[in-house]
Amino acid sequence: GKTPLRALINRDPDDLRTQARAATARYAAGRPLGPLDGVPVGVKDELDQAGYPTTVGTRFLGTRPALEDATVVARLRSAGALLYGKLNMHEIGLGVTGLNPHHGAARNPYDPTRATGGSSSGVAASIAAGLNPIAVGADGGGSIRIPAALCGVVGLKATFGRISEHGAAPLCWSVAHVGPLAQDVRDCALAYAVMAGPDRHDVNSTAQPPVDLTGWDDRDLTGVRLGVYRPFFEHADAPIVAACDAALQDLRRRGAAIVEIRIPDLALARVAHMVTITSEMVASQAQHSAKHRRQYGHDVRLNLALASRLTQADYIHAQRVRVRVQRHLDEALRHCDAIVTPSTARTAPELPADALLTGESNLEDTDRIMRFAAIGNLTGLPAISVPAGFDDQGLPIGIQFMGRAWTESLLLRLAGAVEAGVGRPAPKVHRRLLT
Repeated sequence: GKTPLRALINRDPDDLRTQARAATARYAAGRPLGPLDGVPVGVKDELDQAGYPTTVGTRFLGTRPALEDATVVARLRSAGALLYGKLNMHEIGLGVTGLNPHHGAARNPYDPTRATGGSSSGVAASIAAGLNPIAVGADGGGSIRIPAALCGVVGLKATFGRISEHGAAPLCWSVAHVGPLAQDVRDCALAYAVMAGPDRHDVNSTAQPPVDLTGWDDRDLTGVRLGVYRPFFEHADAPIVAACDAALQDLRRRGAAIVEIRIPDLALARVAHMVTITSEMVASQAQHSAKHRRQYGHDVRLNLALASRLTQADYIHAQRVRVRVQRHLDEALRHCDAIVTPSTARTAPELPADALLTGESNLEDTDRIMRFAAIGNLTGLPAISVPAGFDDQGLPIGIQFMGRAWTESLLLRLAGAVEAGVGRPAPKVHRRLLT
């Protein structure tokens, strides 16, 4: 039989019908709430949606329904979004494949035998499969951009603090970013515009410049400098490097200049990020881990056990490395406007049958999948993944752009230019809800 997509893990049909009837009435009266009125939008099970439990991909945490929406969910609701349920994720966000022993692994619509990427697994799968054009994800180490790349959709991790974290599970607070995934760059820009901006409930979001999308859809890139650090850029499978190089050449034809740059200490940066995110994950689970130790999946249990061996000194040293890496990137971005890399170093891996039940701890795959993403979380700089092509097995390839703080408009502009030059075949699993 058909393999279930397993993108959606919690829904309330009565609530959805109530929302739909209200949107229909507003449409008939010519009084839409906002730019997303009637548009189906899914929410990662890491963010509060009133009336739904926030279980962070488990069956034993957050079992009581949330009393109010997370700030971004409230903003989407105010814009008219049809919030249709909670989307699957890698358990507690601690993984990049989307494997989940509690709800089942979300499947990649381009090949259901392969991973979606994670941790926003059901988020990317739902968009690629045509269930919704926009969804809300969260990204602590690539968790928006990785599944976007592996499932052939668009994912934006904005500057740290640009989008409120209020109402999101505090899993890895210093590297976490809530953000949009979407079927195309225009929808991603629209969702970002609705979600972004200061929020008095999140102190990290209060001091930011105005959200400005001026020129985001300008495809003339004259004067834009794209930085490439070749040894890093080419540290990926050959079809990925080829697709990203082809995208670069297309951007050059649109007027962009390609600039060779250097970024020291990238391997050290990945270690510092791993120490930071896993230490914070262990702290976030401290009140639960003794009671629920045997209920976590095997891979999450192993990762929490390993991370619990890290010391306070390890964490402090990682923050010192973090400052150093931020300086390296500031220096690189003096010579260019955006840094270009592949989004991942490999396309979607196959899902081993035994891993579907127990999870999997494949450190080599984890490194190859996270390689280019984590630096954006460590530094808080904005980054976007957009489809750049497909490999010979028909699996999506993503290209990533990372810029200076608050330059989301430029990143959307670059992603839109890539998108304009790349054809995207429909995946094997796809439902056209609108004709």
